[in-house]
Amino acid sequence: METIERIKALSDAFGPSGFEDDVAAIVRNELEGYETFTDHMTNVRCEKEPGSDKPKVMLDAHMDETGVIIQAIKPNGTMRFLPLGGWNALSFPTSSFIIRSRKGKDIPGVVATTPPHFMSKAARGNMPEVSDMVFDVGALSKEEAEELGIGIGCPGVPDVKCRYDDERGLFYGKAFDDRIGVACAIEVLKRLQDEEIPCNVQGSFSVQEEVGERGVRANAEALKPDVMIAFEGCPADDTFSEPYMIQAGLGKGPMLRHMDVSMITNWRFQKLALDVAKEKGIPVQESVRSGGGTNGAMVNQMYGVPAIVIGVPVRYIHSSNCYCRLDDYENAVKLGVELCRILDSSAVSKL
Repeated sequence: METIERIKALSDAFGPSGFEDDVAAIVRNELEGYETFTDHMTNVRCEKEPGSDKPKVMLDAHMDETGVIIQAIKPNGTMRFLPLGGWNALSFPTSSFIIRSRKGKDIPGVVATTPPHFMSKAARGNMPEVSDMVFDVGALSKEEAEELGIGIGCPGVPDVKCRYDDERGLFYGKAFDDRIGVACAIEVLKRLQDEEIPCNVQGSFSVQEEVGERGVRANAEALKPDVMIAFEGCPADDTFSEPYMIQAGLGKGPMLRHMDVSMITNWRFQKLALDVAKEKGIPVQESVRSGGGTNGAMVNQMYGVPAIVIGVPVRYIHSSNCYCRLDDYENAVKLGVELCRILDSSAVSKL
């Protein structure tokens, strides 16, 4: 697929945490020039030069998106649900979702809200808890919902189709955390496939990041990298922060994160990335975050591997409706490619 269609397909793909099969299929198809391996968690991995003694550079992106999972079905056919990943409860009411039934059919539904006609004054001013919300597919009874193939454990994702505005280079859709990162890692691997470079580039497409960075552990254990680059869809802050605090604005290049709650980035690797960006004329942004966490931290902590995060800014992350830009994606890819071209044994030993 061409870049635009690939990003749209990745955004549209059904893939909440623990149910990433459709995304994994796209990844394998796009990397047909590599020998890929898929484990029983549905992690996908590959290497440019298996068995090489070159330093191993792991390019990671997580395939899962935030979603929901059915917890129970009520007698009237509505359903209790739990979030998969970190949702703001404000994002749920009246939002359209797709539930994948046990029959493999995608069934549209909505997170129900009480009409104002039936609400007390006190209730109108209070935001309900997720535990008080229900999912509704229009069923009249528990039996009807079950006939549709819906049961405990069925997963769901926002019912949103990706659109691209060519004039503005702007994507609108769901799941850019982290499908835009998946697109970056795929493109870097494609560009380097037939190029002689001083490192063994590894592809790590991991599962269940949104529920605790679980899948990347299996990929790191299998690949045993010397260096890691995590491609992420990172939360843009340019619509609600004061100008001097904007560190991930759309159209200003990928974000290089010095710190979040999970990791203080290896300053030597971070400096190398910033120096390469400056030398190659690649616009980047720098950030220090008081929240958030990435797969980079998991590999850094468990294996002592120097890791950086190259984040493509995404507005309204962890919600049903997000924006990101093609130029930020392209600059993230450029930076990843340029780093892989210089990460030889000498460079890696100094990180």
